[in-house]
Amino acid sequence: MNIYTLIMAGGKGTRLWPESTESKPKQYLSLVGSETLLGQTLERFDSAVDIDKRFIITTRDQSELAIDCSKDQVNKNNIIYEPTGRNTAPCILLSLAAIEAAGAKDEDIVAVMPSDHVILNKTGFRSSFKKAVKLSSESKTITTIGIPPHFPHTGYGYIKVADALGDGFKVEEFVEKPNFEKATAYLKTGKYVWNAGMFMAPLGVFKEEFKAHSPEMFNFYEDLKANLNEEAKLEEVYNKIPKDSIDYAIMEKSSRITLVKAEFDWNDLGSWEALEQVVDRVEGNTIIDSNGTFLKDATGNIIYAPDKHVSLINVQDLVVVSNDKAVMIVPKDDSQRVKEIVQHLKDNKRKELL
Repeated sequence: MNIYTLIMAGGKGTRLWPESTESKPKQYLSLVGSETLLGQTLERFDSAVDIDKRFIITTRDQSELAIDCSKDQVNKNNIIYEPTGRNTAPCILLSLAAIEAAGAKDEDIVAVMPSDHVILNKTGFRSSFKKAVKLSSESKTITTIGIPPHFPHTGYGYIKVADALGDGFKVEEFVEKPNFEKATAYLKTGKYVWNAGMFMAPLGVFKEEFKAHSPEMFNFYEDLKANLNEEAKLEEVYNKIPKDSIDYAIMEKSSRITLVKAEFDWNDLGSWEALEQVVDRVEGNTIIDSNGTFLKDATGNIIYAPDKHVSLINVQDLVVVSNDKAVMIVPKDDSQRVKEIVQHLKDNKRKELL
């Protein structure tokens, strides 16, 4: 049995604007340490997955970024290009076809992972990954790695676990993002974990579950595989596939889902405020990048200003972001409102800032 990993790196999230943009989204940024988030993701598979069995899927317009951020960590020929954005299920189906064409067999494990999350505990990740691979292979299921929740987050989907199975559990159900009351109730039961979008299965199991639960998608599988090297034809086939998430297409419907609980920290960096959880504070503030600071009676602030000196006096709990194109200052509690700025720029056709 071989292990392949598929890193999904085609997202265009702008919740960390102005540094994260559609032309350079957060997976290509160095926000925690000197390495990009994509590079850190690939590093986590050192000693776990051979370089020639690591794959990245992204879009053509991110080709240079993907190549630059994955040097010596993945073979250039193992970068798969999605013709157009059609959500995660078609993206994964295309990737499975490419990985099978590259030599993967039905019994080989394919692990699907996001490219833009922060995990500091590499040892814990590799332990959880090893357990998930074992459980998936032995039980012939799709095994997801769930994050034990430590507060009632309303921005994540939840997974309800059932009976123990090997080093993990059977999965009872997937639950959409809850309101605060439901999230609080979930935590009290001790039976729910956050859905972090990390899962794996034998290649053959993935194909069987696509066929069983999304046959209208799986009908295009052989055509995808046959046209991997024909860009125009591949795009024609790909554009016929329904736009669905992998959760909707398979995970919420399948009875062949198992789970291993994460033994590591996890953060999806959904806002500037989230960086407080992964960057140590200095003088009571979170300084991600700057060319020096003067902080007087200033606490709880988040600062990102590469090559700039930042001075703050008598201000608290602000997000202060500056790069060569824009400056943004917003209260931490309103950090999710960055999307309003992005929408304003789209409405006013300020493409150079997006």
